[in-house]
Amino acid sequence: MDDLRVGLLGAGNIGTVHLQSTRGIDGATVVAAADVVPENRTRAEKQGVERTYEDYTDLLAEEDIDAAIVALPPFLHAEAATAAAEAGCHVFVEKPFARTAEEGQGMVDAADEAGVSIGVDHTIRYQPEVQKLKELYDAGRVGHVPLASIARINNGPFSAPPAREPISGWMLDPDATGGGALMDLGVHLFDVLEWFFGDLTVEYAHVDASMDLPFEDSALVVVSTEAGTQATVSAGFFQWETPPDITGYFRLEGVADTLRSEDHMPGQFMAHAAKSALENVAKRARGQEPAYFKPTYYYQAHYRALKDFLDAVAAGEEPPVNGAAGLRMVEHVETAYEMAEGTAVADRVGANVEADR
Repeated sequence: MDDLRVGLLGAGNIGTVHLQSTRGIDGATVVAAADVVPENRTRAEKQGVERTYEDYTDLLAEEDIDAAIVALPPFLHAEAATAAAEAGCHVFVEKPFARTAEEGQGMVDAADEAGVSIGVDHTIRYQPEVQKLKELYDAGRVGHVPLASIARINNGPFSAPPAREPISGWMLDPDATGGGALMDLGVHLFDVLEWFFGDLTVEYAHVDASMDLPFEDSALVVVSTEAGTQATVSAGFFQWETPPDITGYFRLEGVADTLRSEDHMPGQFMAHAAKSALENVAKRARGQEPAYFKPTYYYQAHYRALKDFLDAVAAGEEPPVNGAAGLRMVEHVETAYEMAEGTAVADRVGANVEADR
């Protein structure tokens, strides 16, 4: 296949991350972007995108593209991904894949009918420390793992103080997001556990809210796995997070030893960034390929996820994190919400999900 022509549907914060990632991927170029916000279109143009559109349907109609990146709010994922597939584009969808399993199934079906690939941006599995744990686990470093725990906590829809811009209305609407912390962060955590331990079964779930939000800001889920590992999943929207620092962990309690993600993270992110930047300067001087986004540490996960998808598309292969995987994670979240019924916040989320069906 010739160089992939990519269309960016949504040029906000995460869309810009995908745009920058694509610039580091050989054989792929973002040729057009669409966003309803004029400032976002201007930013995309300043970063080298030749043509921008207000409506993504115009982009799909006017542009000859091979792949589309759907970086829109969750309530637009199904509509945009289906439109892109019907236009003959391979589709890379930001997480969560869909708001409901029904929506997700429709997206997978649309891609199948069009004969295109569809994938999802589950980036935590691409974080360097998680990749290192997978390497050690696969090598048998800790043997069988009876227990595991994984967590991701951040400030959700809120900006770290001082707030620099108002919160977008859709971010506080469970009908637009599909849920709260469990939907936004839990899909990542379930994906990591399934990657390590095989098929998951949700055994217990509890959701709660310490703030007056229309969805949960904390969730605890217990799952069993195909490999015989029992795991706890914790997700929350109640702790300020200032990148590059990140609030989360993954721990494997094996019969031979314990693996901790924290043991494989930089002790000082700024020192790591400076060292990585100097390494890239030296590599370029020697004519070698630099380690894209390594100085920013976590952005390299987005780069690797998108590169894996586009490399698979170019090779005519199934993406490693495909639409079926994205759909399964949404199904796990739905099962957890059903198990958590009886709490006020879970009832609100469930009512919104049912109303949307």
